[in-house]
Amino acid sequence: MVVCGDDGLAHRLAAELRGVYGEQVTLVVPPNERTARPPVVGRARAASAALLDRVVSAAVGSVGRGGGNGPVSGAGGPPGQRPDGEGVLEALELTEAVLAEAGVERAAALALVYDDDETNIRAALIARRLNPRLRLVLRLYNRRLGQHIEELLDQVARLAGRDGADGGADASTTVLSDADTAAPALAATAVAGTGKVVQTEGLLLRAVERAPAGDGAGAGSGLCTLALLSASGADPAGDGPEGSGEQEPRLLPDDDEVRQARGRAAMVLEQVSSAGGPESAAPARGTGVVPPLASLFSRRLRWSLAGMVGCVVALAVALSLVTEIHPLRAFYLTLLDMFAIDDPAIGASLGRQILQLLSGLVGLLLLPVLLAAVLEALGTFRTASALRKPPRGLGGHVVLLGLGKIGTRVLTRLRELGVPVVCVESDPEARGLATARRLRVPVVLGDVTQEGVLESAQIHRAHALLAVTSADTTNLEAVLYARTVRPDLRVVLRLYDDDFATAVYRTLRAAHPHALTRSRSVTHLAAPAFAGAMLGRQVMGAIPVERRVLLFAAVDVDGHPQLEGRTVREAFRAGSWRVLALEGRTDTPSDHVLAKGDRVVVAATRRGLAELR
Repeated sequence: MVVCGDDGLAHRLAAELRGVYGEQVTLVVPPNERTARPPVVGRARAASAALLDRVVSAAVGSVGRGGGNGPVSGAGGPPGQRPDGEGVLEALELTEAVLAEAGVERAAALALVYDDDETNIRAALIARRLNPRLRLVLRLYNRRLGQHIEELLDQVARLAGRDGADGGADASTTVLSDADTAAPALAATAVAGTGKVVQTEGLLLRAVERAPAGDGAGAGSGLCTLALLSASGADPAGDGPEGSGEQEPRLLPDDDEVRQARGRAAMVLEQVSSAGGPESAAPARGTGVVPPLASLFSRRLRWSLAGMVGCVVALAVALSLVTEIHPLRAFYLTLLDMFAIDDPAIGASLGRQILQLLSGLVGLLLLPVLLAAVLEALGTFRTASALRKPPRGLGGHVVLLGLGKIGTRVLTRLRELGVPVVCVESDPEARGLATARRLRVPVVLGDVTQEGVLESAQIHRAHALLAVTSADTTNLEAVLYARTVRPDLRVVLRLYDDDFATAVYRTLRAAHPHALTRSRSVTHLAAPAFAGAMLGRQVMGAIPVERRVLLFAAVDVDGHPQLEGRTVREAFRAGSWRVLALEGRTDTPSDHVLAKGDRVVVAATRRGLAELR
């Protein structure tokens, strides 16, 4: 695998491929340490540290040699000759010569994750010509342009295969962006409380650790048992230390192994509903096109109108009793008096005259109330197509801070999952306001660091707080303030630097041990998606199990003798793969016969997925 980039995403992606998937990686980076300090992957800390040492050594060596514009090998030789199968190249520009030296002609996949769209597109065109069989993964911010580039490069691969250039069906092109890859993980963390989540069409699956049980680890809980662990984990979210037991973990065990595994913890797969609770699973209120009557008028105005109606009824009843006329006629005369229609009660009784004066006074008081009602209703209808305020009594929702590039994608994902959301944004021109307006999501405009803004978003009744603004200090300050309001609030904050995110997580977890806290950097969230795409479009995600990894992939049943014509139970191979669900269905019975045209979601080891493919 070849990874080319100029920021922390390239370093993390290389470490992810090497440490989690066990792939051979060549990393192409600019010289002279122009990039940000590469982050450290928690599950591949040793591999990433070694990679960082080689990058620093290569940079020092290039400076000692006087730099230069040509490619420089980090070890003084071809990357493929490194003893550990991992190389580093330094180059100012990603030219054809640099790609050839990186081994693109022999590589299985190439990731182009430069911050510049033009650089990635130019390199992708060169790489597709050098190797039509190459699996390409591009980082592009322009989504529409990315779709066209993806179709173009796939068409080139198909034509090359038709002309006998051995362009395989797996020579796919995948275009991703930081926002599109980080947003689902942030949304899943806020909803499910863990990063060990796999998302498919209509399904949100979560892997959690179960403590050892007397009759078998994890028996009778969850959809299935993914693995028997070597030691029980202390952190079910996957942020704790790795298992330290001598016994190796057993991936995808069968039912007999689960029953016999006394005293061993297990990793169990669960299905998550919307936001993890019954009240949050309820649909958001007031999301129709026409706003409800209660939102047209304020509470004070509604009480004023009710008081006026009561006065009119009381005056009409009193007039009917004093003059002994029919109640309907009394009500009619009262309205005439209120609206100052000329019908003076000259020659009438004293009670009738007094009631006429009182009716005129009430009519004068009613005029400003009616005017206020008209203005307030017009203002409500004017803002109904713009932004909504949080409805009264809302609870179990997610408070989303920031509607920038990441926040907009997170908002869209949360609404796709049916999770009620209240947004907080300080910039009235933010790009995500149009999306919030279209989705009829309540928005609070204001600086989240100011007192009262989070209270307006009903933070005291919220299910979780998701801080994804572009300023790390703003996210941290908002989380700290929210914890003073709700010490047990679930919080997820986006931080740019990975080491800073780790330090913030550990501090918040120590200060609030009973509250769920997650801090994530964008590169930390984006790298797994890029790595999965480099393994092929089938791969949907990966879940680390101690020092091993389980892959989740979507596989077409047609053409697989291990799947086609078998039931879901018969298609299970212990230690290799397990069918979890059919795409597009929320339930998959074990006696369902897999047929041509079905597409299934499987959990598999690396070797098992290679056999299926």
